[in-house]
Amino acid sequence: MDHQLDYLQKQIDQLDQQIADNNKLLQDPTLKDLASTEITSLTEQKQSLLQALTELKNSLNQKQNSPTSDYDNSPATIEIKGAAGGDEAKIFAQDLQEMYTRFANSLGFKVESIDDGIIKISGKANPPWKLGPYATFKHEAGVHRVQRVPKTESQGRIHTSTATVAVLPQIKPSEVVIKESDLEWQFSRAGGPGGQNVNKVSTAVRLTYKPTGEVISVREERYQQRNRDIALELLRQRLWQREQDEKQKQLETTRSQAVGSGQRAEKIRTYNFPQNRVTDHRLNQSWHDLDLVIQGKLDKIITTLHQQPLEL
Repeated sequence: MDHQLDYLQKQIDQLDQQIADNNKLLQDPTLKDLASTEITSLTEQKQSLLQALTELKNSLNQKQNSPTSDYDNSPATIEIKGAAGGDEAKIFAQDLQEMYTRFANSLGFKVESIDDGIIKISGKANPPWKLGPYATFKHEAGVHRVQRVPKTESQGRIHTSTATVAVLPQIKPSEVVIKESDLEWQFSRAGGPGGQNVNKVSTAVRLTYKPTGEVISVREERYQQRNRDIALELLRQRLWQREQDEKQKQLETTRSQAVGSGQRAEKIRTYNFPQNRVTDHRLNQSWHDLDLVIQGKLDKIITTLHQQPLEL
């Protein structure tokens, strides 16, 4: 939006110069009438541009000072899954999870590992970062594409793989009502490290939501009740997201032209390792410091996304 402000201001400056030039011609009797007519026309154009500039500034101020979502300060649950590309897609998904974890930690947020490919971001960021957890990461939802030579590639060929990212806010139980009769719980012993508690007690949880067949498995916590709570929270978030996706689809059918919405079906970003380039397709903008971005230096991209007049 800043470049639009600059463009309008330059147009106004040019009109001011033309008005000044014509004012000088008023001293010439032969050009006085022509100059006067031109000044009137230029002044009208200037007034129109000034009005447009004011409206654009007001729109920018409103966007910066007003919350864009009721959930912006909510904790955010980020789910990353490998999509097309086999093992390389799974590796890329892990890279994205590490990227988000590093970025969140650098801002001062609290990061919790919920399960494989699922992290929860909560708390408040250190100044000067003002965005809440969900506001910070919500525009990351979508399909991420990577182009690079896998470590297992002996011929040095570039492979293209994708991973999907879902970003979900914390949803209150009153917002999404779930019937207990629609839930099927299964419990088992969690694998991996955790001491005697893991080996002797069935702490791992597998939750099936009968109406849709949705299955959620959680085994990170050492206590069954905590894993139950996490599974139920994840289910509530996914059902909420499904409802939001449906509303978005209905909205887009009424539009003559679809806009980028950042939904999970859309490719939003490409990470090109040979060129050290990351491109955000919603912004049509690239950065040539992928080596830093993948290490968690996401602030430039996130900030730019929040400054653009896009429906994301």
